[in-house]
Parts: sequence; structure tokens; C-alpha cells
Amino acid sequence: MDILIKPILTEKATNESELRNSYTFIVSKSANKVEIKKAVESLYGVSVSKVRTMIYGSESRTRFTKKGVQTSKKGSYKKAIVKISEGDRIDFFANL
Repeated sequence: MDILIKPILTEKATNESELRNSYTFIVSKSANKVEIKKAVESLYGVSVSKVRTMIYGSESRTRFTKKGVQTSKKGSYKKAIVKISEGDRIDFFANL
């Protein structure tokens, strides 16, 4: 089972990584903090000092089209903010 789904590379997440050495990932909803820590350490070769997780619920969206009002849902997901110890860095763009 994949624990880390993908990194979040928004402006806010990039600012956190530069200033506080914290990286943000979308993770599996069933993963706990210990599993996330082990996955980041084994995949990127860094030492993790702290993991914070949060679960975002599903969002309903409404669109007004020619056929009328259409509603849909965006699925829920779990986000993890991983703090890396001093001196370690993760470079997401090294393999491009």
C-alpha cells in the first residue's frame, strides 16, 4: 500500500519548506504518523523530527449550466506536514 500519494507544491507549502524546513504531502487516509515518518525517511533519506496530520472532508460544488444546476462532490483526503531535522533537505525537482 502506498502511504505517500504526492507532495503538495503550492506557494504556501513552498514557503513553509524554505522558512521552517517543513514539507507537505497528500497521504493515504489509513496511514498514521509513524508510518508516514518511516515512509518519508526511507524514500527521501532524511531524518524526520515531527509529523502533523489533518483530514479534509469532502466539498460539494455547484455549477450553473444550460441544463440546469449540477451538484458534485470532491473527495476527502488526508494531508501531512512533515518537519525535517536541521541540515536535511528534500529536492522534488532533482529528477526532472
